[in-house]
Amino acid sequence: MPPDLSLSSAPSSTVSAPPTSAAEAVPTSHEQPQQHQHQQTGQYRNHKRRTTQPELVDAISHPGDVRINVQGAFIVDEENGSTTPSSEPSSETSMSLQELEDGGYEHDGKDIRLPNHTQGVSHIAVDIGGSLAKLVYFTREHSSSEIGGRLNFVKFETDKIDTCIEFMRHLQAEHQTQNGSKPKDLCVMATGGGAFKYYDKIREALKVEVLREDEMECLIIGLDFFITEIPSEVFTYSEANPMSFVASPPSKTIYPYLLVNIGSGVSMIKVSGPRQYTRIGGTSLGGGTLWGLLSLLTGARNFDDMLKLAEKGDNTAVDMLVGDIYGMDYNKIGLKSTAIASSFGKVYKMKRAAEREAEDHGGLANGDHEHPSASSPLDPTSADPINVGNTKFKAEDISRSLLYAVSNNIGQIAYLHASAHNLEHIYFGGSFIGGHYQTMNTLSYAIKFWSKGEKKAYFLRHEGYLGAVGAFLKRQPRNWGRRGSMDGGPLPGEGFEGRDGNGPVWGR
Repeated sequence: MPPDLSLSSAPSSTVSAPPTSAAEAVPTSHEQPQQHQHQQTGQYRNHKRRTTQPELVDAISHPGDVRINVQGAFIVDEENGSTTPSSEPSSETSMSLQELEDGGYEHDGKDIRLPNHTQGVSHIAVDIGGSLAKLVYFTREHSSSEIGGRLNFVKFETDKIDTCIEFMRHLQAEHQTQNGSKPKDLCVMATGGGAFKYYDKIREALKVEVLREDEMECLIIGLDFFITEIPSEVFTYSEANPMSFVASPPSKTIYPYLLVNIGSGVSMIKVSGPRQYTRIGGTSLGGGTLWGLLSLLTGARNFDDMLKLAEKGDNTAVDMLVGDIYGMDYNKIGLKSTAIASSFGKVYKMKRAAEREAEDHGGLANGDHEHPSASSPLDPTSADPINVGNTKFKAEDISRSLLYAVSNNIGQIAYLHASAHNLEHIYFGGSFIGGHYQTMNTLSYAIKFWSKGEKKAYFLRHEGYLGAVGAFLKRQPRNWGRRGSMDGGPLPGEGFEGRDGNGPVWGR
Protein backbone atom coordinates (compact mmCIF):
# COMPACT_ATOMS: atom_id res chain seq x y z
CA MET A 1 0.00 0.00 0.00
CA PRO A 2 1.44 3.36 -0.92
CA PRO A 3 2.35 5.72 1.92
CA ASP A 4 0.07 8.53 2.97
CA LEU A 5 1.70 11.68 1.68
CA SER A 6 -1.06 13.79 3.21
CA LEU A 7 -0.37 16.70 0.93
CA SER A 8 -3.71 18.13 1.91
CA SER A 9 -5.64 20.11 -0.64
CA ALA A 10 -6.72 22.41 2.19
CA PRO A 11 -4.71 25.61 2.26
CA SER A 12 -4.12 25.57 6.02
CA SER A 13 -0.68 24.08 5.62
CA THR A 14 1.86 24.04 8.40
CA VAL A 15 4.51 23.63 8.22
CA SER A 16 47.15 31.49 -8.68
CA ALA A 17 50.37 32.04 -9.05
CA PRO A 18 51.98 29.55 -6.68
CA PRO A 19 53.40 30.94 -3.44
CA THR A 20 56.98 32.09 -3.69
CA SER A 21 57.79 31.65 -0.03
CA ALA A 22 56.71 29.54 2.89
CA ALA A 23 55.09 32.61 4.39
CA GLU A 24 52.38 32.20 1.77
CA ALA A 25 51.85 28.60 2.72
CA VAL A 26 48.42 27.40 3.79
CA PRO A 27 47.46 24.70 6.26
CA THR A 28 45.92 21.39 5.40
CA SER A 29 48.22 18.48 5.00
CA HIS A 30 48.91 18.96 8.70
CA GLU A 31 47.40 16.19 10.76
CA GLN A 32 45.41 14.58 8.00
CA PRO A 33 42.52 12.55 9.36
CA GLN A 34 43.17 8.85 9.28
CA GLN A 35 40.77 6.12 8.25
CA HIS A 36 39.62 5.45 11.79
CA GLN A 37 38.32 8.99 11.99
CA HIS A 38 36.31 8.38 8.86
CA GLN A 39 34.82 5.32 10.48
CA GLN A 40 33.99 7.39 13.52
CA THR A 41 31.91 9.70 11.40
CA GLY A 42 29.71 6.73 10.73
CA GLN A 43 28.30 7.61 14.14
CA TYR A 44 27.39 10.93 12.57
CA ARG A 45 25.45 9.32 9.79
CA ASN A 46 23.76 6.76 12.03
CA HIS A 47 23.22 8.90 15.09
CA LYS A 48 19.71 8.89 16.50
CA ARG A 49 18.71 10.78 19.60
CA ARG A 50 15.29 11.82 20.81
CA THR A 51 14.65 15.29 22.08
CA THR A 52 15.08 15.86 25.82
CA GLN A 53 12.62 17.91 27.86
CA PRO A 54 14.99 20.92 28.22
CA GLU A 55 15.42 20.93 24.45
CA LEU A 56 11.65 20.96 24.03
CA VAL A 57 11.47 24.06 26.18
CA ASP A 58 14.09 25.68 23.95
CA ALA A 59 12.16 24.85 20.78
CA ILE A 60 10.70 28.33 20.71
CA SER A 61 7.89 29.25 18.36
CA HIS A 62 8.71 31.67 15.55
CA PRO A 63 6.37 33.60 13.30
CA GLY A 64 6.68 32.58 9.65
CA ASP A 65 4.77 31.49 6.59
CA VAL A 66 4.34 27.82 7.42
CA ARG A 67 3.40 26.51 10.83
CA ILE A 68 5.21 23.35 11.83
CA ASN A 69 4.84 21.75 15.23
CA VAL A 70 8.44 20.96 16.18
CA GLN A 71 7.77 19.55 19.64
CA GLY A 72 9.69 16.29 19.96
CA ALA A 73 11.36 16.71 16.57
CA PHE A 74 14.36 14.50 15.97
CA ILE A 75 16.51 13.34 13.09
CA VAL A 76 15.83 9.81 11.86
CA ASP A 77 18.96 7.98 10.77
CA GLU A 78 17.68 5.01 8.86
CA GLU A 79 18.89 3.54 5.62
CA ASN A 80 16.16 4.00 3.09
CA GLY A 81 14.25 5.77 5.82
CA SER A 82 12.56 8.29 3.56
CA THR A 83 8.98 7.71 2.60
CA THR A 84 8.70 7.54 -1.15
CA PRO A 85 5.59 7.61 -3.25
CA SER A 86 4.24 4.52 -4.93
CA SER A 87 6.84 2.70 -7.02
CA GLU A 88 4.49 2.03 -9.88
CA PRO A 89 3.75 4.66 -12.51
CA SER A 90 0.25 6.11 -12.31
CA SER A 91 -1.92 7.09 -15.21
CA GLU A 92 -0.44 10.56 -14.88
CA THR A 93 3.21 9.43 -14.96
CA SER A 94 5.33 7.62 -17.45
CA MET A 95 8.13 6.16 -15.30
CA SER A 96 8.27 4.04 -12.16
CA LEU A 97 10.32 5.23 -9.19
CA GLN A 98 12.78 2.40 -9.80
CA GLU A 99 13.35 3.75 -13.29
CA LEU A 100 13.73 7.22 -11.82
CA GLU A 101 16.23 6.02 -9.22
CA ASP A 102 18.23 4.27 -11.91
CA GLY A 103 18.16 7.55 -13.79
CA GLY A 104 19.75 9.48 -10.96
CA TYR A 105 18.23 10.54 -7.65
CA GLU A 106 19.24 9.87 -4.09
CA HIS A 107 17.26 9.92 -0.87
CA ASP A 108 19.15 11.44 2.01
CA GLY A 109 18.90 9.14 5.03
CA LYS A 110 18.37 11.90 7.60
CA ASP A 111 14.63 12.55 7.62
CA ILE A 112 13.29 14.89 10.29
CA ARG A 113 10.55 13.23 12.31
CA LEU A 114 7.75 15.55 13.46
CA PRO A 115 5.72 13.34 15.81
CA ASN A 116 3.33 16.09 16.87
CA HIS A 117 2.63 17.73 13.54
CA THR A 118 -0.91 16.76 12.60
CA GLN A 119 -2.07 19.31 10.04
CA GLY A 120 -1.97 18.80 6.29
CA VAL A 121 0.67 20.06 3.88
CA SER A 122 -0.21 21.03 0.34
CA HIS A 123 3.18 21.89 -1.14
CA ILE A 124 6.68 20.66 -1.88
CA ALA A 125 9.88 22.72 -2.19
CA VAL A 126 12.86 22.49 -4.51
CA ASP A 127 16.18 24.35 -4.55
CA ILE A 128 17.74 24.07 -8.01
CA GLY A 129 21.41 25.01 -8.12
CA GLY A 130 24.03 24.80 -10.82
CA SER A 131 25.04 21.25 -9.92
CA LEU A 132 22.31 19.74 -7.74
CA ALA A 133 18.57 20.08 -7.24
CA LYS A 134 17.38 19.49 -3.66
CA LEU A 135 13.78 18.53 -2.93
CA VAL A 136 11.92 18.61 0.42
CA TYR A 137 8.46 17.18 1.03
CA PHE A 138 6.29 16.09 3.96
CA THR A 139 4.76 12.63 4.45
CA ARG A 140 2.57 10.96 7.06
CA GLU A 141 3.75 7.94 9.04
CA HIS A 142 1.51 5.55 7.14
CA SER A 143 3.09 2.29 8.30
CA SER A 144 3.34 3.37 11.93
CA SER A 145 0.83 3.68 14.73
CA GLU A 146 2.50 6.96 15.67
CA ILE A 147 0.89 10.22 14.70
CA GLY A 148 2.70 12.99 12.89
CA GLY A 149 4.96 12.73 9.90
CA ARG A 150 8.37 13.62 8.57
CA LEU A 151 10.29 15.88 6.25
CA ASN A 152 11.98 13.92 3.45
CA PHE A 153 15.10 15.03 1.60
CA VAL A 154 15.98 14.03 -1.97
CA LYS A 155 18.67 15.28 -4.36
CA PHE A 156 19.17 15.10 -8.11
CA GLU A 157 21.89 16.21 -10.48
CA THR A 158 20.63 19.39 -12.14
CA ASP A 159 21.62 17.99 -15.53
CA LYS A 160 18.89 15.42 -14.87
CA ILE A 161 16.19 17.96 -14.04
CA ASP A 162 13.66 15.86 -15.97
CA THR A 163 14.13 13.12 -13.38
CA CYS A 164 13.44 15.62 -10.62
CA ILE A 165 10.28 16.84 -12.34
CA GLU A 166 9.12 13.25 -12.89
CA PHE A 167 9.64 12.57 -9.17
CA MET A 168 7.50 15.61 -8.36
CA ARG A 169 4.89 14.23 -10.73
CA HIS A 170 4.81 11.04 -8.64
CA LEU A 171 4.30 13.13 -5.50
CA GLN A 172 1.53 14.98 -7.25
CA ALA A 173 -0.19 11.73 -8.26
CA GLU A 174 0.00 10.42 -4.68
CA HIS A 175 -1.35 13.72 -3.41
CA GLN A 176 -4.34 13.38 -5.70
CA THR A 177 -4.90 9.71 -4.84
CA GLN A 178 -4.73 10.21 -1.08
CA ASN A 179 -6.77 13.41 -0.92
CA GLY A 180 -9.09 13.20 -3.89
CA SER A 181 -7.83 16.60 -4.92
CA LYS A 182 -7.04 18.06 -8.30
CA PRO A 183 -3.44 18.04 -9.56
CA LYS A 184 -3.31 21.84 -9.47
CA ASP A 185 -3.93 21.82 -5.70
CA LEU A 186 -0.29 20.89 -5.13
CA CYS A 187 1.98 23.95 -5.02
CA VAL A 188 5.71 23.94 -5.81
CA MET A 189 7.92 26.36 -3.89
CA ALA A 190 11.09 26.88 -5.94
CA THR A 191 14.35 28.69 -5.22
CA GLY A 192 17.86 28.85 -6.62
CA GLY A 193 18.85 29.86 -10.13
CA GLY A 194 16.97 26.90 -11.56
CA ALA A 195 13.71 28.26 -10.18
CA PHE A 196 13.91 30.81 -12.97
CA LYS A 197 15.67 28.71 -15.59
CA TYR A 198 13.24 25.81 -15.30
CA TYR A 199 10.12 27.74 -14.21
CA ASP A 200 8.16 27.19 -17.43
CA LYS A 201 9.29 23.59 -17.69
CA ILE A 202 8.05 22.70 -14.19
CA ARG A 203 4.81 24.60 -14.52
CA GLU A 204 3.97 23.08 -17.89
CA ALA A 205 4.89 19.55 -16.82
CA LEU A 206 2.91 19.58 -13.56
CA LYS A 207 0.20 22.13 -14.38
CA VAL A 208 0.60 23.64 -10.91
CA GLU A 209 1.36 26.94 -9.27
CA VAL A 210 5.12 27.50 -8.99
CA LEU A 211 6.17 30.20 -6.53
CA ARG A 212 9.73 31.45 -6.97
CA GLU A 213 11.47 32.57 -3.79
CA ASP A 214 14.66 34.55 -3.28
CA GLU A 215 17.64 32.24 -2.89
CA MET A 216 19.53 34.13 -0.18
CA GLU A 217 16.42 34.70 1.91
CA CYS A 218 15.54 31.01 1.74
CA LEU A 219 19.04 30.06 2.84
CA ILE A 220 18.75 32.25 5.94
CA ILE A 221 15.24 31.08 6.83
CA GLY A 222 16.35 27.45 6.48
CA LEU A 223 19.50 27.93 8.52
CA ASP A 224 17.69 29.81 11.30
CA PHE A 225 15.17 26.97 11.48
CA PHE A 226 17.85 24.29 11.75
CA ILE A 227 19.91 26.22 14.31
CA THR A 228 17.04 26.99 16.66
CA GLU A 229 14.53 24.17 16.17
CA ILE A 230 16.18 20.84 15.35
CA PRO A 231 18.16 19.13 18.12
CA SER A 232 21.42 17.41 17.20
CA GLU A 233 21.60 19.34 13.92
CA VAL A 234 24.54 21.73 14.39
CA PHE A 235 27.97 20.37 15.31
CA THR A 236 31.68 21.09 15.27
CA TYR A 237 34.26 18.74 13.81
CA SER A 238 37.69 17.69 15.03
CA GLU A 239 39.77 14.57 14.68
CA ALA A 240 39.40 13.83 18.38
CA ASN A 241 35.64 14.42 18.32
CA PRO A 242 34.22 14.10 14.79
CA MET A 243 30.78 15.26 15.86
CA SER A 244 30.30 17.50 18.87
CA PHE A 245 26.69 18.69 18.89
CA VAL A 246 25.84 22.28 19.74
CA ALA A 247 22.75 23.01 21.83
CA SER A 248 19.95 24.92 20.11
CA PRO A 249 20.15 28.53 21.36
CA PRO A 250 17.25 30.98 21.79
CA SER A 251 16.60 32.62 18.44
CA LYS A 252 17.59 36.15 19.43
CA THR A 253 21.06 35.05 20.57
CA ILE A 254 22.24 33.53 17.28
CA TYR A 255 22.89 36.85 15.50
CA PRO A 256 25.06 38.08 13.96
CA TYR A 257 26.70 35.18 12.15
CA LEU A 258 28.38 34.30 8.86
CA LEU A 259 26.89 31.75 6.48
CA VAL A 260 29.34 30.24 4.01
CA ASN A 261 27.19 28.51 1.43
CA ILE A 262 29.30 26.21 -0.76
CA GLY A 263 27.55 25.07 -3.90
CA SER A 264 28.90 25.31 -7.43
CA GLY A 265 30.33 28.64 -6.30
CA VAL A 266 30.58 30.12 -2.81
CA SER A 267 28.55 32.92 -1.21
CA MET A 268 29.41 34.45 2.15
CA ILE A 269 26.46 36.08 3.84
CA LYS A 270 26.43 38.22 6.97
CA VAL A 271 23.18 37.65 8.88
CA SER A 272 22.35 40.43 11.34
CA GLY A 273 18.85 39.29 12.31
CA PRO A 274 15.78 37.49 11.00
CA ARG A 275 15.73 38.12 7.23
CA GLN A 276 18.38 40.80 7.67
CA TYR A 277 21.34 39.76 5.58
CA THR A 278 24.05 41.06 3.25
CA ARG A 279 26.20 39.12 0.84
CA ILE A 280 29.65 40.36 1.83
CA GLY A 281 31.76 38.20 -0.43
CA GLY A 282 32.37 34.86 -2.05
CA THR A 283 34.51 33.03 -4.55
CA SER A 284 33.99 31.29 -7.86
CA LEU A 285 36.23 28.45 -6.68
CA GLY A 286 33.68 26.11 -5.14
CA GLY A 287 32.13 22.70 -5.59
CA GLY A 288 31.74 23.21 -9.33
CA THR A 289 35.47 23.92 -9.58
CA LEU A 290 36.36 20.69 -7.83
CA TRP A 291 33.81 18.73 -9.84
CA GLY A 292 34.92 20.22 -13.16
CA LEU A 293 38.65 19.80 -12.69
CA LEU A 294 38.38 16.27 -11.34
CA SER A 295 36.12 15.38 -14.26
CA LEU A 296 38.96 16.44 -16.56
CA LEU A 297 41.75 14.88 -14.54
CA THR A 298 40.20 11.61 -13.38
CA GLY A 299 37.63 9.07 -14.48
CA ALA A 300 35.19 10.02 -11.73
CA ARG A 301 31.68 10.34 -13.11
CA ASN A 302 29.97 12.08 -10.21
CA PHE A 303 30.74 13.96 -7.03
CA ASP A 304 30.51 10.88 -4.81
CA ASP A 305 33.09 9.09 -6.97
CA MET A 306 35.40 12.06 -6.59
CA LEU A 307 35.09 12.06 -2.82
CA LYS A 308 35.73 8.31 -2.71
CA LEU A 309 38.91 8.85 -4.69
CA ALA A 310 39.99 11.62 -2.33
CA GLU A 311 39.46 9.36 0.69
CA LYS A 312 42.10 6.96 -0.62
CA GLY A 313 44.57 9.60 -1.80
CA ASP A 314 47.81 11.02 -0.45
CA ASN A 315 48.12 14.69 -1.32
CA THR A 316 51.79 14.80 -0.35
CA ALA A 317 52.55 12.97 -3.59
CA VAL A 318 51.57 16.08 -5.55
CA ASP A 319 51.58 18.98 -3.04
CA MET A 320 54.77 20.77 -2.04
CA LEU A 321 54.99 20.97 1.75
CA VAL A 322 56.86 23.34 4.04
CA GLY A 323 59.08 20.39 4.91
CA ASP A 324 59.98 19.93 1.23
CA ILE A 325 61.37 23.48 1.28
CA TYR A 326 62.84 23.79 4.76
CA GLY A 327 63.36 20.17 5.70
CA MET A 328 61.70 20.94 9.02
CA ASP A 329 59.02 23.07 10.67
CA TYR A 330 59.09 26.82 10.12
CA ASN A 331 58.39 27.57 13.76
CA LYS A 332 59.01 31.31 13.57
CA ILE A 333 55.76 31.85 11.67
CA GLY A 334 53.93 28.84 13.10
CA LEU A 335 54.09 26.47 10.13
CA LYS A 336 54.69 22.78 10.61
CA SER A 337 56.62 20.78 8.08
CA THR A 338 53.38 19.09 7.00
CA ALA A 339 51.65 22.36 6.03
CA ILE A 340 51.02 22.79 2.30
CA ALA A 341 53.30 25.42 0.76
CA SER A 342 52.00 24.93 -2.79
CA SER A 343 49.06 22.86 -3.99
CA PHE A 344 50.20 20.66 -6.91
CA GLY A 345 53.67 22.16 -6.39
CA LYS A 346 55.46 18.83 -6.94
CA VAL A 347 53.78 18.11 -10.26
CA TYR A 348 55.71 20.60 -12.35
CA LYS A 349 58.97 19.84 -10.56
CA MET A 350 58.61 16.08 -11.02
CA LYS A 351 57.40 16.48 -14.60
CA ARG A 352 60.42 18.59 -15.56
CA ALA A 353 62.78 16.12 -13.90
CA ALA A 354 61.14 13.23 -15.75
CA GLU A 355 61.31 15.09 -19.07
CA ARG A 356 65.01 15.82 -18.65
CA GLU A 357 65.67 12.19 -17.87
CA ALA A 358 63.60 11.09 -20.86
CA GLU A 359 65.46 13.46 -23.18
CA ASP A 360 68.80 12.20 -21.88
CA HIS A 361 67.81 8.57 -22.39
CA GLY A 362 65.68 8.76 -25.53
CA GLY A 363 62.28 8.60 -23.87
CA LEU A 364 59.31 10.95 -24.16
CA ALA A 365 60.10 14.45 -25.33
CA ASN A 366 58.72 17.58 -23.73
CA GLY A 367 55.07 17.91 -24.59
CA ASP A 368 54.61 14.29 -25.72
CA HIS A 369 52.70 13.36 -22.63
CA GLU A 370 50.09 10.71 -22.30
CA HIS A 371 46.61 11.65 -21.27
CA PRO A 372 43.55 9.64 -20.35
CA SER A 373 41.12 9.91 -23.24
CA ALA A 374 37.36 10.05 -23.27
CA SER A 375 37.29 6.76 -25.16
CA SER A 376 39.10 4.96 -22.35
CA PRO A 377 38.11 6.65 -19.09
CA LEU A 378 39.61 5.65 -15.80
CA ASP A 379 37.63 3.46 -13.47
CA PRO A 380 36.39 6.06 -10.96
CA THR A 381 37.39 3.89 -8.02
CA SER A 382 40.62 2.49 -9.47
CA ALA A 383 44.19 3.44 -8.65
CA ASP A 384 45.18 3.70 -12.31
CA PRO A 385 47.75 6.48 -12.64
CA ILE A 386 47.52 9.60 -14.75
CA ASN A 387 50.62 10.06 -16.88
CA VAL A 388 52.20 13.49 -17.11
CA GLY A 389 55.28 13.05 -19.24
CA ASN A 390 56.49 9.71 -18.04
CA THR A 391 55.68 10.59 -14.43
CA LYS A 392 52.65 8.88 -13.04
CA PHE A 393 50.26 10.54 -10.61
CA LYS A 394 47.44 8.65 -8.98
CA ALA A 395 43.92 9.92 -9.51
CA GLU A 396 43.34 9.48 -5.78
CA ASP A 397 46.27 11.76 -4.89
CA ILE A 398 45.16 14.42 -7.35
CA SER A 399 41.61 14.26 -5.95
CA ARG A 400 42.76 14.72 -2.39
CA SER A 401 45.10 17.56 -3.29
CA LEU A 402 42.41 19.46 -5.17
CA LEU A 403 39.87 18.89 -2.40
CA TYR A 404 42.32 20.40 0.07
CA ALA A 405 43.13 23.31 -2.24
CA VAL A 406 39.49 24.30 -2.74
CA SER A 407 38.50 23.74 0.90
CA ASN A 408 41.51 25.63 2.21
CA ASN A 409 40.82 28.60 0.00
CA ILE A 410 37.21 28.75 1.18
CA GLY A 411 38.22 28.41 4.82
CA GLN A 412 40.72 31.25 4.67
CA ILE A 413 38.34 33.62 2.85
CA ALA A 414 35.61 32.76 5.37
CA TYR A 415 37.89 33.61 8.26
CA LEU A 416 38.91 36.92 6.70
CA HIS A 417 35.28 37.98 6.23
CA ALA A 418 34.33 36.87 9.75
CA SER A 419 37.26 38.80 11.17
CA ALA A 420 36.54 41.94 9.14
CA HIS A 421 32.89 41.99 10.22
CA ASN A 422 33.47 40.81 13.79
CA LEU A 423 31.39 37.65 13.38
CA GLU A 424 31.99 34.99 16.00
CA HIS A 425 30.01 32.10 14.49
CA ILE A 426 30.78 30.70 11.03
CA TYR A 427 28.27 28.22 9.62
CA PHE A 428 29.14 26.16 6.56
CA GLY A 429 26.32 24.98 4.33
CA GLY A 430 25.89 23.61 0.83
CA SER A 431 26.10 20.25 -0.88
CA PHE A 432 29.87 20.53 -1.35
CA ILE A 433 30.36 19.41 2.25
CA GLY A 434 28.02 16.44 2.16
CA GLY A 435 29.14 15.08 5.54
CA HIS A 436 32.56 14.38 4.04
CA TYR A 437 35.10 14.15 6.86
CA GLN A 438 38.10 15.45 4.89
CA THR A 439 36.22 18.57 3.81
CA MET A 440 35.01 19.30 7.34
CA ASN A 441 38.45 18.61 8.78
CA THR A 442 40.09 20.99 6.31
CA LEU A 443 37.57 23.80 6.86
CA SER A 444 37.73 23.36 10.65
CA TYR A 445 41.52 23.36 10.66
CA ALA A 446 41.67 26.43 8.42
CA ILE A 447 39.34 28.43 10.68
CA LYS A 448 41.23 27.34 13.78
CA PHE A 449 44.63 28.04 12.19
CA TRP A 450 43.89 31.52 10.88
CA SER A 451 41.94 32.62 13.98
CA LYS A 452 44.56 31.17 16.31
CA GLY A 453 41.88 29.03 17.91
CA GLU A 454 39.47 31.90 18.61
CA LYS A 455 36.80 30.83 16.10
CA LYS A 456 35.15 27.55 15.18
CA ALA A 457 33.57 26.16 12.04
CA TYR A 458 29.99 24.98 12.53
CA PHE A 459 28.41 22.34 10.29
CA LEU A 460 24.88 21.02 9.79
CA ARG A 461 23.61 17.54 9.12
CA HIS A 462 21.28 18.94 6.44
CA GLU A 463 23.82 21.37 5.05
CA GLY A 464 22.71 20.90 1.46
CA TYR A 465 19.02 21.60 2.12
CA LEU A 466 19.04 25.07 3.69
CA GLY A 467 17.50 26.76 0.65
CA ALA A 468 14.92 24.02 0.03
CA VAL A 469 13.78 24.04 3.65
CA GLY A 470 13.66 27.84 3.63
CA ALA A 471 11.43 27.75 0.55
CA PHE A 472 9.28 25.07 2.19
CA LEU A 473 8.79 27.28 5.24
CA LYS A 474 7.78 30.29 3.14
CA ARG A 475 4.52 28.75 1.97
CA GLN A 476 1.74 30.92 3.40
CA PRO A 477 -1.79 29.52 3.79
CA ARG A 478 -4.48 31.46 1.97
CA ASN A 479 -6.56 33.86 4.08
CA TRP A 480 -4.18 33.59 7.02
CA GLY A 481 -4.08 37.04 8.58
CA ARG A 482 -0.41 37.61 9.29
CA ARG A 483 0.85 38.94 5.98
CA GLY A 484 2.05 42.01 7.87
CA SER A 485 5.15 40.04 8.80
CA MET A 486 6.26 40.42 5.20
CA ASP A 487 5.39 44.10 4.81
CA GLY A 488 6.33 46.00 7.90
CA GLY A 489 4.89 43.74 10.57
CA PRO A 490 6.82 41.69 13.13
CA LEU A 491 9.80 39.84 11.79
CA PRO A 492 10.42 36.15 12.48
CA GLY A 493 11.93 35.67 15.91
CA GLU A 494 10.35 38.86 17.29
CA GLY A 495 7.13 37.37 18.58
CA PHE A 496 5.63 34.24 20.04
CA GLU A 497 3.18 32.53 17.74
CA GLY A 498 1.88 30.26 20.46
CA ARG A 499 0.92 26.63 20.42
CA ASP A 500 -1.36 24.58 18.22
CA GLY A 501 -2.70 22.49 21.08
CA ASN A 502 0.19 20.05 21.08
CA GLY A 503 3.36 22.10 21.28
CA PRO A 504 5.53 24.85 19.81
CA VAL A 505 5.01 25.73 16.16
CA TRP A 506 7.14 27.40 13.52
CA GLY A 507 5.33 29.79 11.23
CA ARG A 508 4.97 33.37 10.15
